[in-house]
Amino acid sequence: MERIMPAGASRKRGSEFKELESRFKKEHRYKGREDEVAARIVNKQRAQYGETIAEKQQEKAGKSPDRGLPMSGYEHMTISEVASHFGELDKRGIRKIRDYESKHKNRKGLIERIDRYLDR
Repeated sequence: MERIMPAGASRKRGSEFKELESRFKKEHRYKGREDEVAARIVNKQRAQYGETIAEKQQEKAGKSPDRGLPMSGYEHMTISEVASHFGELDKRGIRKIRDYESKHKNRKGLIERIDRYLDR
C-alpha cells in the first residue's frame, strides 16, 4: 500500500517524502514500512513548522502555543536562532523561554545553552 502526503502538504514536503522513501528502500531500512516511516517523519516536520491544518487554525485563532513568549516566531526557530536572541532578553524572559522549551519541544541542547547563559 503506497502512502501519499495529506492534502495541503507543500510540494517541498512531498518531495522530501519521496526522497526519504526511496533512500529507505535503497538502504534496505524499515523493510516494508518505508512509506510509513517517511510519512511520519515529514508529518512531524509539518507539525513542528506549523504547516498542518490544525496548527494554521490555532495560529489564526491566536492560540498558538508560543504566544506570549518574548520572541516572535519562536515555534519555528532553530537552537542557534533562539540563542542568538539571548542578548536582547532579560533573565526573566530567558527563564520564560526555558520553561516553555522544557514543556513543549524539550530540546536538550537548547536547555543546556539557556542554563549556561543564566549561570553567567
